[in-house]
Amino acid sequence: MSDALLARVRKLLAMAEDPACTPGEAEAFTAKAAELIAKYGVDQAMLAAEDPTADPVGDRVVTVDPPYARDKAGLLAAVAAPMRCRVVHLERRGLARSHLFGHTADLERVELLFTSLLVQAAHGLAASPVPEGEHAAAYRRSWMAGYTQAISGRLWAAERSAAAETPGAEIVLVDRTDLVERRRDEAYPQLARMRPRRLRGSGILRGFQAGQVAHLGGTEVTSI
Repeated sequence: MSDALLARVRKLLAMAEDPACTPGEAEAFTAKAAELIAKYGVDQAMLAAEDPTADPVGDRVVTVDPPYARDKAGLLAAVAAPMRCRVVHLERRGLARSHLFGHTADLERVELLFTSLLVQAAHGLAASPVPEGEHAAAYRRSWMAGYTQAISGRLWAAERSAAAETPGAEIVLVDRTDLVERRRDEAYPQLARMRPRRLRGSGILRGFQAGQVAHLGGTEVTSI
């Protein structure tokens, strides 16, 4: 992502995070940042349609540290999918390792947002006390599930809006996604689907609410 665009996105997010900012203003700044990041993805896709070497398909392995590594990996997949990247979750031994496939510009966008959202999830969980009598880990996992669900919906909406504004983008984006999935399938020809998890905690609503107001941009990583 260009330095100029990064600077603009970070400025918007800084304004959204200002304690003096009203909730309505913060939401507007955050929405604009998400819009810019989505538009960048579409612009790069259209440029690459003319010169595929400008934005090739690549891959990288992302390691997510505990605690709640599997839940964080689920957040990574939720960020990746709207941005036309695909994730294969690898073996877990206290860590979550995810193999991420996508075009270079999209991989950059995914990592930028995922890094920021991990930080914001940490802050959100710290501000959401575990209800009396409820198991802390169960509550926090359900909170992360709600947070991830909200983030996914917001990113899908931003990406679809950006594509709709550019004539011919939808066909180009489908072709790009096909290339990414082909690369993934070549690497994992016998890929099995993960079984859905059954969560017992009551934090899903509060997590969803936190995801609805999370800032969609980059910052430093902290641990949850």
